[in-house]
Amino acid sequence: MPSDFHYDEAVALLGYFDFYPVKKGKTSGSRVKFENEERTPIMMHKPHPSGIMKKYQLKQIKELLEL
Repeated sequence: MPSDFHYDEAVALLGYFDFYPVKKGKTSGSRVKFENEERTPIMMHKPHPSGIMKKYQLKQIKELLEL
């Protein structure tokens, strides 16, 4: 797993698999839900301030995408 994978790269990767981000409202804070019509939604916190993803987040994405 890369140690410098940025949130914007994760959004682009999920977009490749037809996931799109959905804000849960004004009180959602950094939580983002990624939806896809045919797959289980992916929930994660947007990392801040650096935007670098945590290893556990990358592992979860990998498992949910079945890569």
